[in-house]
Formats: sequence, C-alpha cells, structure tokens
Amino acid sequence: MSTVSAILRSYRAPRDVMRKHRAEGADEALGLMWLFIACILFFVARLPELSRQSHFAALEGVEQPVASLALPLFYGTVLLAPLMFMLVAALGHLAAKALGGQGVWLDGRLALFWALLCTAPVVLFQGMVAGFVGPGPGLSFASMLVFAVFMFFWVNNLIALERTKETTL
Repeated sequence: MSTVSAILRSYRAPRDVMRKHRAEGADEALGLMWLFIACILFFVARLPELSRQSHFAALEGVEQPVASLALPLFYGTVLLAPLMFMLVAALGHLAAKALGGQGVWLDGRLALFWALLCTAPVVLFQGMVAGFVGPGPGLSFASMLVFAVFMFFWVNNLIALERTKETTL
C-alpha cells in the first residue's frame, strides 16, 4: 500500500493501518522517514503565511523578503522539531505505559510520527487559510481542526500499538 493511500485509509480506520504498518515490519528508519516528510510538509504549509507577511510588510514600506522569514522557520521545523517530537513520543509512550500499555519505545515513536504524517493534509489546509485568509475565525477553526485530527490519530495509533506485545526495542 502506498503512503498516500495509507494516509487516506487512516482517516477511516487508523488503528488497522497502524497495526498493518507494524505487522509489515515498520522500524526506526521508516518512522524517521515519516517524521522528516511530515516536518517538510509542515514547513511548506507555512510558506503562504510567510508570503502574506512579506507582502504586507512591503505595503508598509518595510523590505522583508520571504527567504529571510523562511530560513529560521526551516531550521526550526526541519532540523529542531524532530528532536522535540522524539521527546514527545517518549512522553506519549510513558503515558501509555502508565495506563497499562504493553508496547515498546519504538511503538511510541511510530504512533506519533504516523499521526504527524496523517495530519499533514490538514496542516497544509491550515497553511492555505493562514496565507489567503489571514488571522480570524477561519484560521482559528483550521487550527482547532488540526489539533483535533492530530489527537485523533495519535491516540488511536497509541491504542493500536500499545495494546500489542512486542519483544524488540
């Protein structure tokens, strides 16, 4: 199953897709690939908003090229965020353990990274709203939608993986 079709299928049956990935041997390398693709898509999603900021700054007479706004965002999103997500995945795994989860550390990472990748289409939508509509109720709704979709995937992925016993790290 391709990644795009797996993401689409996750919107109907997230636990089944997560279990299938794990049964097919999803490992650390695949999880990191999911994470980096999600981070790159999150960076791309912010570009319309940066373009909007640059445009409105130019209207006020301030020269602020998009590249000068995008570079620090790139460093934060693509280089630093993966480290933060590793920590969040560990905390998610520990929370699942406290609630009786039986998975391993890898399961916590796979659950979070797949949730991030599955949330990417909604994040891209949020980026379009931020760039074309700007601040307001529409952007607030899109942001709440992103959070709800992310939590839906993350919780379901954790349930799917932490309820299964695995002997490898």
